[in-house]
Amino acid sequence: MVKLRLKRCGRKQRIYRIVALDVRSRREGRDLRKVGFYDPIKNQIYLNVPAILYFLEKGAQPTGTVHDISKRAGVFTELRPNQQIKFN
Repeated sequence: MVKLRLKRCGRKQRIYRIVALDVRSRREGRDLRKVGFYDPIKNQIYLNVPAILYFLEKGAQPTGTVHDISKRAGVFTELRPNQQIKFN
């Protein structure tokens, strides 16, 4: 199973990459694909929306934080209205 989760980068000034990872891999392990980043200090968000929608349609589950970030950015409004996706 694939999850969309945050991967921490930076030691003192943290920044998070939003990546698609296999559930069995570590948080800092090898990712399948980078789909965005989140900078909590500058409050910047960059999302590759087509890549996120691709993984969601294939059955990937976003973590709670990634779900909130995606919802704020309006990713879920671009899903097809007749498509039902269950999250966690």
